[in-house]
Amino acid sequence: MKYTYLPNTDIKVSKICLGTMTFGNQNTIDESEEQMNYALENGVNFFDTAELYPVPATPERYADTEKIIGNWIKRKTNRNKIILATKIAGPGNYTKHIRTTGFSEESLFEAVDGSLKRLKTDYIDLYQLHWPERLTNTFGQRGYKFEEDKWEDNCEKVLESLKKLIDLGKIRQVGLSNENPWGFMKFLELSKKNLPKMITIQNSYSLLNRLFEVGNAEICIRENTGLLAYSPLGFGVLSGKYLNGKMPENSRLKLFPNLSRFAGKQSAKATEMYMEIASKHGMSLAHMSLAFVNCKPFVTSNIIGASKLDQLKENIESININLSEEVLKEIENVQSLIPNPAP
Repeated sequence: MKYTYLPNTDIKVSKICLGTMTFGNQNTIDESEEQMNYALENGVNFFDTAELYPVPATPERYADTEKIIGNWIKRKTNRNKIILATKIAGPGNYTKHIRTTGFSEESLFEAVDGSLKRLKTDYIDLYQLHWPERLTNTFGQRGYKFEEDKWEDNCEKVLESLKKLIDLGKIRQVGLSNENPWGFMKFLELSKKNLPKMITIQNSYSLLNRLFEVGNAEICIRENTGLLAYSPLGFGVLSGKYLNGKMPENSRLKLFPNLSRFAGKQSAKATEMYMEIASKHGMSLAHMSLAFVNCKPFVTSNIIGASKLDQLKENIESININLSEEVLKEIENVQSLIPNPAP
């Protein structure tokens, strides 16, 4: 395994992070614990979760993922071996079963205390805002269309609330998720008022979606912050298992057809072209796709997820793959022909 540090900290994390949004839905408790055991045994010390998980979010399964992780940690007594990240759910109809009060101080304290209780821990290493409160383009929306909303700029207040949680020892560091350059820079500028700095941003990034490179990547480099890349395989599309119209049983797109962000015709066409490159150079498509994310200088950690242990093994092994200049050039050729088919 390769390691790096959460920017501006001495918190050492594996370059591969275990994503857990399948725990409690696609994965049973036993399967989830098997994944955590295997990941930890193979050098992965960074686990990412959220109060929202598992996905798709439902009232019946609210925060089940955190509960599974917490019970595992308590039984294994290995909290000191893990860097644990979780998130407060953003507002919207999708999460009205959780709360409808956004990132108010009361909401943040309620969410953190709930996560601490479920995770059976005294502190959270990295606490993230799952998506913005304001109306902006997220989750597959390619462009920005201004809409009047009731949001009032409360970014400074949010940081003040997070500072209180840090001062109480409940969280160590803070980060963003599904954020755009305006919000990213807004929080970074406010941190200069002796407020916590958002040291990471967790956004989608893969061969099918490189929009992070437009704006946010430069911020990471110049402001010493880091991307936690999620969906690096595009919900499994970049494993190649959906090519030629295939729809494997129990796969994510089969079980949850509404989660179609990465399943368009252009994504399939680009995936075929990426598969040709991987095959030509003796790699699996999954290895090439993950290695591409791993090598980017603005990426702090690559969040992998799996519903089966053999998938997890292959994903972790990607850390040992180095892409040649020839492969990277061929990847850029595809990107120029079919840029970002799955925003």
